Amino acid sequence: MAGSTQLQEGREFAERMTDWIVNRGPDILANIVAAAVIFIAGLLLIKFAEFIMRKALSKKKTKKLMVDFAVSALVKTSWAILIVTILSRLGVNVAPLVAGLGVTGFILGFAFQESLGNLAAGLMIAVNEPFKPGDFVEAAGLQGSILEMNMMATVMTTPDNKKIVVPNKSVWGGPITNYSAMATRRIDLSVGIAYGEDIEKAMDIVKETIVRVEGVLAQPEPSVAAGALSDSQVTINFRPWSSTKDYWTVRSKALVEVKKALDSAGIEIPFPQITVHRAEA
Repeated sequence: MAGSTQLQEGREFAERMTDWIVNRGPDILANIVAAAVIFIAGLLLIKFAEFIMRKALSKKKTKKLMVDFAVSALVKTSWAILIVTILSRLGVNVAPLVAGLGVTGFILGFAFQESLGNLAAGLMIAVNEPFKPGDFVEAAGLQGSILEMNMMATVMTTPDNKKIVVPNKSVWGGPITNYSAMATRRIDLSVGIAYGEDIEKAMDIVKETIVRVEGVLAQPEPSVAAGALSDSQVTINFRPWSSTKDYWTVRSKALVEVKKALDSAGIEIPFPQITVHRAEA
């Protein structure tokens, strides 16, 4: 008896499913196909709009960060509209969601104040452009090359090739040092000589050496000056200039060549030491 009842229920369920598929299936299939078409068309339109905006702003010689920021805002907004359109076509009632956003907007304002702060900071960065992609900067206590900036964050890569994502609010909220902004940079170096050496002779050797180092600029002229009288040495500061892109290469060459020149002249470069005098009993 129980088996007969279960069989009857199974048949009724199958009949209801068949009726539902027959009656609703074509509409559901049509909605799915329409949603797929809308998705493909929307995707193509977003790509086209992104291309047109980027090209139009580039023709006006708009700053690259501003272009990236505007394009990012356009793409994200377009995706939000496309998703709502697709959900609506699939029969999802989005009206309560849209109405709810108005009711809860005040609450969301507090919940997402950090995001809004990052958005505002990103706009300020895009307008003022303290850096551009590829620049090596120090910001938010971090150093790295700018990879990109979007609506919410600035992306940097460190010299050892680590990726860092920094909220725009943190970047704009403190000093930004751009090491790539200027065409030339001064290289601040120093070397120590023993107290028994001729300081003027050593300074002449240092200056003659650094002006011959490949990559050192003739103008501004390199400077050489006594820097400090330390515990075990006299410090000589020397400051050549180089193009920004050659900074590290020239810095290394200058150190090597000055060391070799002082060694060849017999001028001692001392290591830290302490002289102890023992009193005789």
